[in-house]
Amino acid sequence: MQYLVSVIDDGTGRATPTEEADIDAFNDRLRAEGYWVFAGGLGSPDPATTIDNRGDTAIITDGPYLESKEYLAGFWIIEAPDLDVALRLGAEASRCCNRKIEVRPFL
Repeated sequence: MQYLVSVIDDGTGRATPTEEADIDAFNDRLRAEGYWVFAGGLGSPDPATTIDNRGDTAIITDGPYLESKEYLAGFWIIEAPDLDVALRLGAEASRCCNRKIEVRPFL
């Protein structure tokens, strides 16, 4: 089963050098133990653009789709045998990146 492990930033900014090293070590461990699928970091939502093309014409709006103090700052996609393992890995991810984490299964 694959899970999306989202990193939630509350405006604390970029990772510190220590956090970056801990994230790199965590990524290496995910790869070594076979949980790794893909990961990526995201920049601030300030330069985001929202597009709504559900009607006759696409509506393009500067800014994120949701105004919030917290925002998605990065993610991992992991392969785990069950939710318990995914949650354990999510807890480790939260510690290494010093951010809140959301774990959601893919459908």
